[in-house]
Amino acid sequence: MTKSFLSILVGCPIDDGYILSVDEPVYHYVPELREKGFENVTIRHLLQMTSGINFSEVYYNPFRGPVDLYYSEDIYSSLLGLKVTKEPGTRHNYNSGDSQLLGLVLHRALKGMTITSYMQERLWGPLGMEYAGSWVIDSEESGMEKTFCCLSGSPVDFAKFGRLFMHGGVWNGQRIVSEEWIRESTKTDTMYGSDRGYQYHWHVTDNSFSAYGYAGQVVYVEPERGLIFVRAGTDRSRLNWGLFFSVVSQALQ
Repeated sequence: MTKSFLSILVGCPIDDGYILSVDEPVYHYVPELREKGFENVTIRHLLQMTSGINFSEVYYNPFRGPVDLYYSEDIYSSLLGLKVTKEPGTRHNYNSGDSQLLGLVLHRALKGMTITSYMQERLWGPLGMEYAGSWVIDSEESGMEKTFCCLSGSPVDFAKFGRLFMHGGVWNGQRIVSEEWIRESTKTDTMYGSDRGYQYHWHVTDNSFSAYGYAGQVVYVEPERGLIFVRAGTDRSRLNWGLFFSVVSQALQ
């Protein structure tokens, strides 16, 4: 579910002026990528996973994809090996590479503040999280958060995250992120080559949105009915959790 947390950590810096907009080119923050075909790749493309990079989301090969990133002790060097092979904004391709590139953009935009400390200041503290969270980094020397995965927290705190979105970015009367960011993150459309069911690192339907984790963790939010479901687990149990929670929601009418 880390990808959805990462998403709001792009929205908050826009509110705070660290990032100008989602339509900024990625190379404004990572100029090293400009010569690797990233001239036309924007932050929006990374959020929508339509960047066109050559990243394969496979979990069985230890030398490719998210497994390679997970075990990397130098994520920066791994990202510099990526290239754009398809026209940005034309095709959705779910991949952790876009999420980690967002992390690099955020790392540069925060100008010396770590992503973890920024999250503590803008989310963990204001939401009154009940337990300490942790984020895996690649190494002590680099300190780069693995933003495509690896944020740990408790179910009750993940539920608070869902509640923040259910109430349009406001927590107990305090605005945490703009209402526009919440709206853009949870709508269904196919603009800019996006997939109708995937928006700003959220899985969306016409009446719900969800954060999904690799091992079957889920935060499911249905705002109109005021429902939030959190599922923690170590595997998906061969169940479509989004559909399951939708059925439960209807049964609670």
